Amino acid sequence: MLIIEDETLIAMIIQDLLEEGGATSVDFAVTQDEAVSAAIAHRPAFMTSDVKLLEGTGPLAVAEIHRLLGPVPVIFITATPEDCRPCDPSERIFRKPINRDEIIRVFHEMTLD
Repeated sequence: MLIIEDETLIAMIIQDLLEEGGATSVDFAVTQDEAVSAAIAHRPAFMTSDVKLLEGTGPLAVAEIHRLLGPVPVIFITATPEDCRPCDPSERIFRKPINRDEIIRVFHEMTLD
């Protein structure tokens, strides 16, 4: 799993949440370039991403990861869902603050398909 999030506390909350849901391996990235590099180094089975990052954007990182590695399920978790561009209509977008039950439910849906 790859968590693309530039706020450490939020990244840790997402990690804890998804580990409760069954995730076993986590990598982190805080910039667009770090996200792409992390995905190339260790292909994620699942990703979460913020939209705005320290450098670049989550949607551009995800688009590049998909271009290089093929489809990887992703959930966008952001305070600015209206800025999620480019975002595929099949990608799930959740507004912060995080709804724990909903994130776990969708994580299970997306990883069990």
